Amino acid sequence: MRFFTLLLLCTGLSMAQVPSDHQLDLYHIIDEISADRIENDVRKQAGFGTRNTFSDTLSDTRGIGAARRWIKAEFDKISADCGGCLEVFYQKDLVTTDMGSRVPKDAYVVNVVAIQRGSENPNDFVMMSGDIDSRASDTMDFTTDAPGANDNASGMAGTIEAARVLSKRQFSNSIVYVGLSGEEQGLFGGKGLADYAKKNNWNVIGFLNNDMIGNIEGVDGVIDNREFRIFSEPTDPTETDRERGARRFYGGEVDGISRQLARYIHNSVQTYMPEMRPMMVYRLDRFGRGGHHRPFNDLGFAGVRIMEAHENYTQQHQDIRVENGIAYGDVVAHVNFPYARKLTAVNAINLAQLAWAPTRPQNVKIGGIVQADARLAWDKVDGAVGYRVYWRDTTSPIWDHSRYVGDVNEFTLDGIVIDNFFFGVAAVGSDGIESIVSFPSGTMR
Repeated sequence: MRFFTLLLLCTGLSMAQVPSDHQLDLYHIIDEISADRIENDVRKQAGFGTRNTFSDTLSDTRGIGAARRWIKAEFDKISADCGGCLEVFYQKDLVTTDMGSRVPKDAYVVNVVAIQRGSENPNDFVMMSGDIDSRASDTMDFTTDAPGANDNASGMAGTIEAARVLSKRQFSNSIVYVGLSGEEQGLFGGKGLADYAKKNNWNVIGFLNNDMIGNIEGVDGVIDNREFRIFSEPTDPTETDRERGARRFYGGEVDGISRQLARYIHNSVQTYMPEMRPMMVYRLDRFGRGGHHRPFNDLGFAGVRIMEAHENYTQQHQDIRVENGIAYGDVVAHVNFPYARKLTAVNAINLAQLAWAPTRPQNVKIGGIVQADARLAWDKVDGAVGYRVYWRDTTSPIWDHSRYVGDVNEFTLDGIVIDNFFFGVAAVGSDGIESIVSFPSGTMR
């Protein structure tokens, strides 16, 4: 021990800078993600011909019924390998023709859910999703081949692979791996699961929606295997008129819980996967479009969309054909599996951290009006050994500065003027892993 301490002193490190076992394990998680397994899973899903929500449910080789049974069987295998650590089940809701213009017939929208229960906080959930369903050019056409290799067999394969790797470990909070259906018809699967979570009083820490994580060549000719996008809503759609009005005076126009989740992922990737370039997009989703994180946002849960940076629209929502020399269709040949592996790793390390970390502080208050110092106070969090206060320039997309303040529930930042920055507080676990940052929800005198 004396030699170890001397080594730290000689190298300029402090004991506080030595990474914990969990922090070191994040690198192992990255290494364990397999591009080959992801490729096998994408090929298997594309091989079902079509996975349209209203396609065949009885065949063992074609249609969405065969696809969801295969996904459930994969989760069951993973659970068997970890001694029954996953609770695997179907969650379903009936959709009818009067529920939207993209519903050709009444049918059940069936999700496949696998829960890895946390040892200490089983009702706190961090979630990763992929979509089971695919579509042809006409979303009402449920018989034409629609392999959906990238959209969204890639996200579903990533979710299964994350389960394979993370199920070997134990976590304080619960992790949910889920295949959602009905995305192309109106986000029905996400809405059903979000309602289920609300009904069962789940505390959803964060929802990571993976929709298209395998393409690196954009329709504009850009080829990039390192950049990816994180879409997040700026403020909470469930906020009250009073909260909305307070923002005019206190700020927070880009500091909702989903935006804080996006910042958390961005920081995590820069720390543990610096070769990747996360792009935070200040929008719920692509322009005028939507994804399965939206129903979770609608109910007040933090949720983001993780996806490739450069889309190719000739390979999305297209019948397989060649037209004017252009090969249309979402086929396996267009999926870059090493890239899908990287984005799966992005998810896995963030799932792990959020499942190990304390939950974010509640009732964060701020004070310091017409004073030289900013003051913050918060409720203590079970499992936290300390707290870190963050602040940033009001025009900065990420947290610029931070200070670990110890096991306290209030702190004064001497000389930091409240008018010039935005502030937040994160809880810190004994392993050094932090929660998502909480933006102040009120003021104090």
